[in-house]
Amino acid sequence: FEMLGNFSFGDYFKAEAIEWGWDLVTRVWGLPPEHLFASVFEQDDEAFELWRTISGLPAERVVRCGEKDNFWAMGDTGPCGPCSEIFVDRHPERPAVSWDEGTDSGRYLEIWNLVFMQFERAPGGATTPLPKPSIDTGAGLERVAAVLAGVDSNYDTDLFRPILDAAAALAGVRYGAAGEGDVSLRVVADHLRAIAFLLADGVIPSNEGRGYVLRRLLRRAVRHGMRLGFEEPFLCRLLPVVDEAMAGAYPELAATRSASETTVRAEEEKFLGTLAIGSKMVQEAIETAKRDGSRTLDGAAVFRLYDTYGLPVQVLREIVEEERFALDEAGFEAALAEQRARSRAAGSEARKWQSELELSLAKELQGRPSTSFEGYENLSIEGVRILAVRSLETAPDERDETFESAELSGSLATGQHGVVVVDRTVFYSESGGQVGDRGEMRWPGGSARVIDTQRSRSGHVLHNVEVVAGRLDRPFPSVQLLVDPAHRLPTQRNHTATHLLHAALREVLGEGVRQAGSLVDPEHLRFDFTHSRPMTDEERERVEARVNEWVLRAVDTRITADRDFKEAVAAGAMALFGEKYGDRVRTVEVPGVSLELCGGCHVRNTGEIGPFVLRAERGVASGVRRIEARTGEGALDFLKGRDAALRAVEAELGGEGGDAAGDVHALKRQIRERDQELAKLRLQLVSGGAAERTGESEVEGIRVLVREVPAAPGNELRNVAEVLRGKLGSGVVVIGARAEEKVSLVAAVSEDVRKRVPAGKLLREVAALVGGSGGGRDDFAQAGGKQPEKLAEALERVPELVRAMIASA
Repeated sequence: FEMLGNFSFGDYFKAEAIEWGWDLVTRVWGLPPEHLFASVFEQDDEAFELWRTISGLPAERVVRCGEKDNFWAMGDTGPCGPCSEIFVDRHPERPAVSWDEGTDSGRYLEIWNLVFMQFERAPGGATTPLPKPSIDTGAGLERVAAVLAGVDSNYDTDLFRPILDAAAALAGVRYGAAGEGDVSLRVVADHLRAIAFLLADGVIPSNEGRGYVLRRLLRRAVRHGMRLGFEEPFLCRLLPVVDEAMAGAYPELAATRSASETTVRAEEEKFLGTLAIGSKMVQEAIETAKRDGSRTLDGAAVFRLYDTYGLPVQVLREIVEEERFALDEAGFEAALAEQRARSRAAGSEARKWQSELELSLAKELQGRPSTSFEGYENLSIEGVRILAVRSLETAPDERDETFESAELSGSLATGQHGVVVVDRTVFYSESGGQVGDRGEMRWPGGSARVIDTQRSRSGHVLHNVEVVAGRLDRPFPSVQLLVDPAHRLPTQRNHTATHLLHAALREVLGEGVRQAGSLVDPEHLRFDFTHSRPMTDEERERVEARVNEWVLRAVDTRITADRDFKEAVAAGAMALFGEKYGDRVRTVEVPGVSLELCGGCHVRNTGEIGPFVLRAERGVASGVRRIEARTGEGALDFLKGRDAALRAVEAELGGEGGDAAGDVHALKRQIRERDQELAKLRLQLVSGGAAERTGESEVEGIRVLVREVPAAPGNELRNVAEVLRGKLGSGVVVIGARAEEKVSLVAAVSEDVRKRVPAGKLLREVAALVGGSGGGRDDFAQAGGKQPEKLAEALERVPELVRAMIASA
């Protein structure tokens, strides 16, 4: 929902807030005063009298309430104060009811909450007046709209009704018929609106953070759509309705509609496919449990479906309940808790190292200003003052595994690794996708290699160093800092190139493209962006050509170091979603091409970038693509390597100047044709001809054919089993093959036998004899093993296993 509100920090207080609130509700919105109530905190006599004076409400319609309902606090301690709420009687035509009955039933509906923050609560509960009391109010837009429209529900307003009606029409149902169908329609409408805004703000579906929230909303909406009868993507078809209802106030919805529709469709198709696969796997697990005589689905097995296929737990429960099975909830929760514990442990050492290091520096750096960065224009600086030093027994790239043995001492000797904090620096600290600088630190009688640079939460730059000569000890000398230009300059080229690449992608693929991440280092650049499908070869060529065109224009970049954030955005500067910006920002502009908020290092002129080569483009997540590219010398090295490889191929194909691509295509066609001929010959060889019945027996009237065959790819073994089953007509086929210390097994069972001798169950028992596992359907199954020396013995036991299964059927 959307929250309306007004705030004050010392400018006005209770009288003005009540007066203006009453004026808006009665004069502007036109609600009759005789239909309104006000509530106040039971001890707030001031608010009670103000309501009586300003509104003219009779005393019985200014209701005193307790602390639970009318006293707001941030927590056990901190700012707090009484609040006052405006209520409307939704059915004034009916006889009056008591306050408790009216609020509990929803007849007396709260539409505005005025919070008067006037106290500070200390530990223990004592309160003292704030030096500047504040106002914080909130009113739900949808609830106000429902009251003004005279409807009983937020969903009946023109904010939701168009979406509900469109969803109902698409599903072939009627909204308002009550029951589960209405509930599902409301879930779809509510979630779809949230999905549209999240996508417009640049959030992309993922498995973490805000992206995971978006994915869960999408999947829950799809699940409720399935209850309405949808079997194909439908949310993407409803997004335009959200735009039409909201785009007047939020033009970004229309601007990103195309990209949003594509992303939603891709997510729907993926989830529907997941549901189909996962549901099938659940059914197989249920069948296995039935054969084992159980009516409970193992929790650990269910968790694997949840973890592997992303099936929501509620969906799993519904499938299980439809089969009148129980779900092992305790086992599921135990497996889930174990996985979460593993995830937390995975990053704990790195977080511990960083936290402990910063804590150890906090006291020494307390009160000192953050490190000043002077590296935009200079690569070296002298007379730098050291603020703190920490020696670590381990190298920075080893710290995750061996932190507990690290000693955070305050000096550095030759050969030691450590962290140095200074008052000013020319070393760029890793941020915004750009890696930290490397270089050298010098002082009289010593020097250190700067390996990496990070910025602490306090704003101090941490220089990770290795002392090459001398010692750093108190009293610390002043030092000289020198950034390695061979590291910084190509990084700058790649960083400016990412801005050009971003602009080119939006030009070629559309304005819906948004940056979703980046990495800029001396070797290459990596750029993640929102797009629902792979780029075509033509699109890649156009993007690469456009960037090189802008490079060749040799345009001077314009960098504004201190600019008002709102003014910059109004001028067209792109702000990255998820990044936090202050009131003052730095902008990097390539005139006529790109304007972005950016704190990174850039070239002075686009001509410094040199050649730009787009090396690869691939998907990294649903709705997210990744481009890897090189510039300058890195691009030249890549082109030289590709040219050398092409010349080598041409030489193998008969000399330079030929049609290498055509020749390779012809070779691939020949290889494919020969592979197909070889597969046919192998099939004829291992199937043994129509009359041959090697390894055939009869068990309780069922024909059983067992055969060891030469090693072959899995698809060929499947074909062999199917051919043999066809020749057998009715019965059981089991074949096995040895290859590189492994065993492959395939079982095929005819339709009339599969209930008595399920292929999946039979093959699991055979696989266990060769140290393996596997399974499958009743009519067809595959398995593997790790003990090829036991294959012959395992195959010999197949008739015995078949007999046992028939006896227990």
